[in-house]
Amino acid sequence: MRNIKMTIEYDGGRYLGWQRLGDSNKTIQGKIENILSEMTGNKIEIIGSGRTDAGAHANGQVANFKTLSNLDLAAMQDYLIRYLPQDIIVKKLEEVPERFHARYNVVGKKYSYYVWNNVVPSAFERNYSFHYPEKLDIDKMNKACSKLVGTHDFIGFSSLKKTKKSTVRTINEISIQKEGNLLHFTFVGEGFLHKMVRIIMGTLLEVGAGTAEPDCIDAIFESKIRSNAGATVPSQGLFLDEVYYD
Repeated sequence: MRNIKMTIEYDGGRYLGWQRLGDSNKTIQGKIENILSEMTGNKIEIIGSGRTDAGAHANGQVANFKTLSNLDLAAMQDYLIRYLPQDIIVKKLEEVPERFHARYNVVGKKYSYYVWNNVVPSAFERNYSFHYPEKLDIDKMNKACSKLVGTHDFIGFSSLKKTKKSTVRTINEISIQKEGNLLHFTFVGEGFLHKMVRIIMGTLLEVGAGTAEPDCIDAIFESKIRSNAGATVPSQGLFLDEVYYD
């Protein structure tokens, strides 16, 4: 039995997210599993590093699957590129040890979120960024970012209701780069809760626009109440850039 690791790039605009649902043709996982099953002649189930939301994208999603197929990796990749839709690309295939698990072995992830910050929207960036016309104070947003870095209970920045699992996470780095009208926010951490990046982004934009102060981050951590944080920004600006393993 071979264990194959995949690095995948996709435009999630027309999909219901990563995770396979009843209609597998509307999810990234389902699309890839269908093609792998046709390729090998056996039912294949893939394990992803984690979910991405409906409409979100990936530059470096990671998954693995096990197969008895003796096809070489180059032939597998050619088949996947040929038969998958053009908005899902398997960039790399690697044979890995039997114990490798794309989800359980994750030690960190890197996400990007893009904001088109101009009164006039962009015809070209509209599918890959959030149009936010208000003027933003980057210094204030950076102050808020510094409060988010570190190990905290992020339940107030999550769509999760009550859960028995820990909601403590560590963010190692948040940075903001301005590229013309496009703001590029980068998040690197050990792990992220459901919709955590999108809710943090909504909060940072409120701080940048002056409707909240950087100290609101402390208050959200203290209260652990989701409604004290900002709105959940749209998913089209979110990219899973990289998944880290030991």
